[in-house]
Amino acid sequence: MRRRGLDIMCEILRQAMSGLKPTQIVYRCNLNFKRFQAYVEYLVDRGLLEVVELPGGSKMYRTTEKGVRLLKLLEKE
Repeated sequence: MRRRGLDIMCEILRQAMSGLKPTQIVYRCNLNFKRFQAYVEYLVDRGLLEVVELPGGSKMYRTTEKGVRLLKLLEKE
């Protein structure tokens, strides 16, 4: 059964609460990298996910306060 886009985005936001590197999110959410990039770009553009630059040039993603509020709202339904 295919997952809906909203379900995938919620899972990304849940997983990234404490901050994760891209590969960790890909594995935990069972996504391919192309789909991951599309969803992350969408979430970052809307202020639901933030990019954190790490020493050495790598980056991680972390759910913003706005993203946390959205998750709580959607989980009530």
